[in-house]
Amino acid sequence: MSEESKPEPPTTEVENLKIENGDRASTPTASFEDQFKSFSKFGDPKSDGKQITLSQSDKWMKQAKVIDGKKITTTDTGIYFKKLKSMKLGIVDYVKFLEDLAKAKKVELVDIKSKLAGCGLPGVSTVGVGKATETVNRLTDTSKYTGTHKQRFDDAGKGKGIAGRKEMVDGSGYVSGYQNKDTYKN
Repeated sequence: MSEESKPEPPTTEVENLKIENGDRASTPTASFEDQFKSFSKFGDPKSDGKQITLSQSDKWMKQAKVIDGKKITTTDTGIYFKKLKSMKLGIVDYVKFLEDLAKAKKVELVDIKSKLAGCGLPGVSTVGVGKATETVNRLTDTSKYTGTHKQRFDDAGKGKGIAGRKEMVDGSGYVSGYQNKDTYKN
């Protein structure tokens, strides 16, 4: 191995870092550079992992809980990302972006980098509970349908098929949709 490719030993500052992001281990499982590469490839199959877009960065920061909607927002990240006048940033420029953001928002750069390093691989991290079941049930209850929609279903709620969608001529002399057919005596 050459002198350039040897990794530097971690400092005591990095060794003693604690991650305050959920129930994760006390030290990052991946390095900041590895995470940068993973998130720069996320959602872009053509990416080589050397440059990251604003949307990929925002995804990463949301997953790491750097963007909290109060102290740091996506508007803030957009402003400081665009100051570098590039659609994609390499890791050196990305660190400059993080430095500018941390300085402006009065947040420690070390905290941001440790959260980004320890947030896990890109992907869906939480699964929401399905709240739509009551809404879907209410909207698909055919007994509550009115007007022309009601005519598409029988009393049991089963669809009538083409007869419910197409106006069928019955030749009885009554206007279609007349409810009192055959009740009038001559």
